[in-house]
Amino acid sequence: MRLDDVGFRYHRRGPWILRDVTLELAPGRVVEVTGANGAGKSTFLRLAAGLRRPRRGRVTGRPGRIGYAPERFPAAQPFTVRAYLTHMAALHGRRGDVVRTWSERLGFAHLLDVRLSELSKGSAQKVGLAQALLHEPDLLILDEPFAGLDARTRDELPALIAERAAEGATVVVSDHQRVLGPIRDRDRLLVADRTISVLGPPEAGEVPRDCATIRSSGAGEVPRDWATIRSSSVGPPGAGEDRGRFARLEVTVEVAEAKELEEGLRAAGHRVRRLP
Repeated sequence: MRLDDVGFRYHRRGPWILRDVTLELAPGRVVEVTGANGAGKSTFLRLAAGLRRPRRGRVTGRPGRIGYAPERFPAAQPFTVRAYLTHMAALHGRRGDVVRTWSERLGFAHLLDVRLSELSKGSAQKVGLAQALLHEPDLLILDEPFAGLDARTRDELPALIAERAAEGATVVVSDHQRVLGPIRDRDRLLVADRTISVLGPPEAGEVPRDCATIRSSGAGEVPRDWATIRSSSVGPPGAGEDRGRFARLEVTVEVAEAKELEEGLRAAGHRVRRLP
């Protein structure tokens, strides 16, 4: 799949969101898309998926079987999870048993008879992932797929992504939470300055330019489900500290969210320091 001199803007006289984009998305590869908020990552993913048409240039070689999971799954629909996914499976010529397979694999089989509108954000995210995966797409596009997921699913999703790529699919993922780390052999794209550039291979311990690392210690509650945490570690208490209440925390978050997290930790009684 190839993009040649692709440009996009929402209106004929509006500002360019992306321009002069020329790159190739190879089969059997995982492609990580990075960039600051508002840079155009989601726009690029929609262009790749065929949900938007470029205003300039062209996209060629797009596979016919495409799976797309948006950043926010549209849960305001009058269906149960089972009815929705069964319908999506039928649209792709798949039998209904794939619904049970993916609901068990992503950990929401107990929610199959719940209405979509009653799901939590994390559960709705799982349904969005299932509808993108259940027909074994040759082009899989995931926009912030890790947001809101429980720890078990978040930890298992990289293996599912790698498995799809191993079967020959092109997998394009926007990952604010930096969960793709276990997939060392991945391609990386940076969306910035209204275009897209190819980055080198990831380095161990690398922190993205739009992220900050915060270290804290204290007896207050640790915000384990903070929406934009990319990576975190909780260490043991030091000498003389209450092992039942004290925690040391180191997290990497987007710069835009760092101040709010720091304030929340301080309000919970933590000592906070942003690392250089």
